[in-house]
Amino acid sequence: MDRSAAPAAPRVPPRPTAAARGTLASSSPDNTRSIGRALGTAAEPGTLLALIGPLGAGKTVLAKGVAEGLGVSSVVNSPTFVLMNEHRGRLTLYHVDAYRLDDPEEALAAGLLDERQAGGVTVVEWADRLGDWLPDERLEIELVPEGADDRRRLDWAAFGDAQARLAGEALATLDEPEAGQASS
Repeated sequence: MDRSAAPAAPRVPPRPTAAARGTLASSSPDNTRSIGRALGTAAEPGTLLALIGPLGAGKTVLAKGVAEGLGVSSVVNSPTFVLMNEHRGRLTLYHVDAYRLDDPEEALAAGLLDERQAGGVTVVEWADRLGDWLPDERLEIELVPEGADDRRRLDWAAFGDAQARLAGEALATLDEPEAGQASS
């Protein structure tokens, strides 16, 4: 049987392996914001936080905390209709919302993920909509509502050594007992 005419299987890049993983618990929006603040305080140039979760899970609340940790003084809201907002702080915050994207390639065409972000911190809400277009080096945080109140479970996975260091440094600094403890 001649297989030379058979179509080649599409190449799917292998998913990177997480360098570290953990789970945090949050009992309120203030706790979720404090987790973001700790991440923003410890963030270095090139940090990418990929936020995943349903509507109302607290992605924007976490992003507001990151902005506070970076010393951003401007109002931080979800950039749903403009796709990305830039905020000046200790490092520039690039706040991306991928909710309205129909295709991950739209993010690249719109310049939402490019080299200028290497000098700042990028927070991507609805990051799961970008699929394999996300950079291999990132800190993914899935916000999972638990129950009818404001409790959230934050499952995180650090892809790359720099992101693992960020998670270890930032999440270890959390001192509110209700914010939970990181685990590997």
